[in-house]
Amino acid sequence: MLLAFSWTIVVCFIGFQYTREKQYKSDSLNARLQLYNTLIIKAIDSGLSCDEYIKSNEQPFEDVRVSVITTSGDVVYDNMISLDSLDNHRMRPEVDKALKKGAAYHIGRQSTSDGREYFYSATKGKNYIVRTAIPYSSSLKKVLRADRSFLGVIILVSLIMSTLAYFAARRLGKNIERLNRFAAKAEKGESFDEEESFSNDELGSISNHIVKLYAQWQQTVKDRDIAHETAMRKEQEKIRIKRELTNNINHELKTPVASIQVCLETLLSGINLSEEKRMELIERCYTHNERLRRLLCDVSLITRMEDGNQLITKEPIIINNIIDEIAGELNIMPEEERFNLHTNFNEQVTIDGNLSLIVSIFRNLTENAIAYSGGKNIYISLIENNEKCYRIRFEDDGCGVEEKQLPRLFERFYRVDKGRSRRIGGTGLGLAIVKHAVQFHGGTIIATNRPEGGLRFDFSLSKV
Repeated sequence: MLLAFSWTIVVCFIGFQYTREKQYKSDSLNARLQLYNTLIIKAIDSGLSCDEYIKSNEQPFEDVRVSVITTSGDVVYDNMISLDSLDNHRMRPEVDKALKKGAAYHIGRQSTSDGREYFYSATKGKNYIVRTAIPYSSSLKKVLRADRSFLGVIILVSLIMSTLAYFAARRLGKNIERLNRFAAKAEKGESFDEEESFSNDELGSISNHIVKLYAQWQQTVKDRDIAHETAMRKEQEKIRIKRELTNNINHELKTPVASIQVCLETLLSGINLSEEKRMELIERCYTHNERLRRLLCDVSLITRMEDGNQLITKEPIIINNIIDEIAGELNIMPEEERFNLHTNFNEQVTIDGNLSLIVSIFRNLTENAIAYSGGKNIYISLIENNEKCYRIRFEDDGCGVEEKQLPRLFERFYRVDKGRSRRIGGTGLGLAIVKHAVQFHGGTIIATNRPEGGLRFDFSLSKV
């Protein structure tokens, strides 16, 4: 099949080349006659007669017949045949094409005037056509015939290439046979001798890779159960974390729910209470209810980030605007509780992210500093802007935390001072939300103590 395909291509090429060479020789002959036609046209346009020009100039070929034909097809001049014996030439192929295209030629048509075959070449002038013709004799046929010497060269080269292709195909066949034996053994699960290498070519390289991949697959089968067990352990870990979260939520709910119930039972018992005491119980109910609301919102936000990342929409967000909003909120705080915000953003910072999550990062860090730091100043700085991300630093000048507690700050429900957190109304999820929001935006966050005192949070936000 390979040899048949190759020789089909060779035959097609020979035919194409043979036709192309004949065309080239015909075009070359026509080019010489077209040049002669053009010179005659220039002579006529300058006032010379055709006879004067033909006699005074050398002809490109012997026995060149020159005719001048009007656009209507009437022959007004012919150097060899009497005009009386010539009919209308309007529908001659070379004349018709010359009228349409400006120039044309025709090979081996028999003249109706003298019965001879000619090679015709016609060129259009202003209001007439000059046509030259040379007898289509055996010598001209030989000139126009394609050179057949190249056929022998092509056939010889084709024979050599066919021989080489045969041996190459044999080599390829041996590789395929070995691959077939390997496939039979692989189907049965038998081992294959890897030391028996294939030939040093593309197929041999691919075959060696296949054999190695088979050996690796056998090893993969052994590792499959281990990977499955690991995946099961991870799944169990997720279930444990969810169970732990549920238990922590239940624990956090008990205190406010119990307190609300006691207050409501006291109010509904009918005991005669002063207006001041009644308002105190109502305010306590409101405080605990607010704590429950914040807890449920925080839990909902963490769950949404963990289980529905693909559902959270993104949009262009300008971080500078969020910091300006926080600055405005700090300015309206009571003077004795007010924090001073110091920013160092020397450029506009824009990322593609979720607005509520980005706001939760800065708001939770700010509320955390206000509630627990004991300081009076907050510092927010842009410390790096590279091609991939922005790196931002959030600091306060408070008391900081113990070094051993730093790694646990982002754990859910972890509190450095549990009693104080509950009094203030914290849910213990603020920094956990910050960590998840930063990770959602392709970044990382770490917490350290400032050398001057206070906490420092360094986090990054991806630009993509």
